[in-house]
Amino acid sequence: MGKAIAIGQSLNLLSVLANNVDWDNLDSATIQKIINDPRQAGQQFTAFLRNGGKVIVGEPKVVAINRNRFNPKKFIGDGWSIQSDETDARSIALTELDLTKVELRTMLKDGETYIKGEEKLKRLKASGLVRLDADIFLTLWENQHLIPESWKEKVNGNTRYIFFDGTVLRDSVGRRCVLYLYWHVGAWSWDVIWLDVGWDASDPSAVLATFFISLPTLCWESFVYPEYGRRILRVDHSTRRAFYQSHSGVPRE
Repeated sequence: MGKAIAIGQSLNLLSVLANNVDWDNLDSATIQKIINDPRQAGQQFTAFLRNGGKVIVGEPKVVAINRNRFNPKKFIGDGWSIQSDETDARSIALTELDLTKVELRTMLKDGETYIKGEEKLKRLKASGLVRLDADIFLTLWENQHLIPESWKEKVNGNTRYIFFDGTVLRDSVGRRCVLYLYWHVGAWSWDVIWLDVGWDASDPSAVLATFFISLPTLCWESFVYPEYGRRILRVDHSTRRAFYQSHSGVPRE
């Protein structure tokens, strides 16, 4: 991120836009639709500004990653922390991601239907794949229009859960957990789950297959495949059994 935007500059921007919009070419129904969905409108407008005030055609390809923003205590709750020695240093070095390069890997071997999360993490490390981290997760969560449509696809009829193993978390009693995104009932949601439960074909990890470094800047090739209402959700798919607080895109009634 560059220099922070001043209040005066933001007000000037809004004035410039308001005075130059072709209002006669817009209709009331379109404007009302934007008013009725401020969160989505804000995400789209942010993407528009990030792209230099130009319309983005098709799915975004390269995404800027805001670093050092994920705070587990604020995002999840008291007692949560990051196990720093498990962080994938290659992932946190990335400030941009090419979404077309992201891969989803289950790490299952032939004949396997599931593996424990700790074993999956071990295989990911041994493979050399770049495990995407919590700041990448947070960027996608806050800008859900950036998440590739393909991430919504089910696996063998089951919801796909996409994990970000580049950051390992610990809960209030020390259990090791990882973050994940999933598309459910027409909205994106997130959750965390223990590494000692089972992962199957519907539980891939978002990774980069290759990572290149050139001086003086970092470069790469490859990458990942990705609301506020709160309720207690029982995670009970495949062999996993756990209770965690779910954070759905569906507003709490």
